Amino acid sequence: MSIKTIALLYPGEMGAAIGACLVRRGLRVVWASSGRSATTRSRALAAGLEDLGSVERALKVADLALSVCPPHGALTLAREVAGHGFEGVFVDANAIAPETARSVGRAVEKPGASFVDGGIIGPPPVDAGRSRLYLSGVREAEVAALFAGSNLEAIAMRAPAGAASALKACYAAWTKGATALLAGVRALAESEGVEAALLAEWKLSQPGADKRSEAVTVQARKAWRWVGEMEEIAAGFEAAGLPGGFHLAAAELYRRLEGFKGGEAPPTLSQVTAMIRRSPRRKSDGGRRVSRTSPAPAKFKFGTAALKRDAAKRALKRA
Repeated sequence: MSIKTIALLYPGEMGAAIGACLVRRGLRVVWASSGRSATTRSRALAAGLEDLGSVERALKVADLALSVCPPHGALTLAREVAGHGFEGVFVDANAIAPETARSVGRAVEKPGASFVDGGIIGPPPVDAGRSRLYLSGVREAEVAALFAGSNLEAIAMRAPAGAASALKACYAAWTKGATALLAGVRALAESEGVEAALLAEWKLSQPGADKRSEAVTVQARKAWRWVGEMEEIAAGFEAAGLPGGFHLAAAELYRRLEGFKGGEAPPTLSQVTAMIRRSPRRKSDGGRRVSRTSPAPAKFKFGTAALKRDAAKRALKRA
């Protein structure tokens, strides 16, 4: 099948920039404005996208549907597309766990669509050489060819669907996960009154850590977008038998920064750490906040045999 028309679902900042890449390649890119904001409409118009009003109308003329939406909506959107009986190529380019990507694939393949899994690394491709779209699945090479010579480098991984999402998850697990961790460290250091000492030690033993820990100020206004992504990464870890708690904590930290959404200027680091430390109050009798009480410490056991016995006991309890 020759791909000439793409239905873009839905053009946010990233999606519109990707759509503009395809338009400049001479492809017809359509979208559905129904229920979308004036900001999104303006963005789509600037990108050269053709408005067909509804998702149903956009899918009817499309050879390929491209999903670029918040992670939590990826599977719901895929099911909506499947409900319209779409039989073209469906590309999911969302920041989702590998198993979520495979679920998306199963949903869209039921009515006869071909599924290609995608993972975007980098900012919206306004400039060349900064962003890559990794693709996996049976028609990955065909999709990659659509972006040849554009601002978005498309890379066919020669791997089954789920691989592109796995790569994206691993990449963001470090970049966005580390940003969250360092922000939390700064908040703790400030809370305990050791921030100056920490910064001095970092300069001695971890050069650059001080600057990296301030990166959250630049990202705070879009941190709300990363809550679902961190939760998907946690799900990916857990599906592989690994602990997902690192990124569930990152999701909670980014959730606490949602108040900066839509701000005109980046907040200061002190504003960020104050927001991080502002957690929901737990209620007890009379509505007073109560502190956590630590359980009685268990007796420490030496040796690997003891550690293995303890691990076996914990596994038995979980079962």
